[in-house]
Amino acid sequence: MTGKTILLVENNPDEQELAQLAFEKTGFSHQLVVVSDGIEALDYLFSTGKFSHREPNTMPSLILLDLKLPKMDGLEILRRLRADGRTLLLPIVILTTSTETEDMLKGYRFGCNSYIRKPVDFTEFSELLKKVWVYWLDLNQTSPMLKIPDD
Repeated sequence: MTGKTILLVENNPDEQELAQLAFEKTGFSHQLVVVSDGIEALDYLFSTGKFSHREPNTMPSLILLDLKLPKMDGLEILRRLRADGRTLLLPIVILTTSTETEDMLKGYRFGCNSYIRKPVDFTEFSELLKKVWVYWLDLNQTSPMLKIPDD
């Protein structure tokens, strides 16, 4: 595999598209996987449902998690991921438009690694994503306990 996998959990099609455009502009050899709701995110991570064919022991290098999602909100996803040994140490960045202090507090209490508010402007959003990806995929040292594909 040439690169790492980023899982974007985002239900807004416009924001999915903006993230994909920003990702394509980076020139990274990494893979961006996009899922639209909480159940689909858990299916991807635990290789169930439509992702049952996915290698269950290989995890993404980074999860970008929106909070306001259908079927299961981002905080519940985070809580479930931190309760499972397979996903306990995965880097999870909450990427949201929420300005609620309670959302931020719960995000950190439930174990997110970072909480970032999405800018509305595409250029700012694109630049933000590049910085997040460079930090988490190139600079950050991932836990050796995770089975994440090498570059």
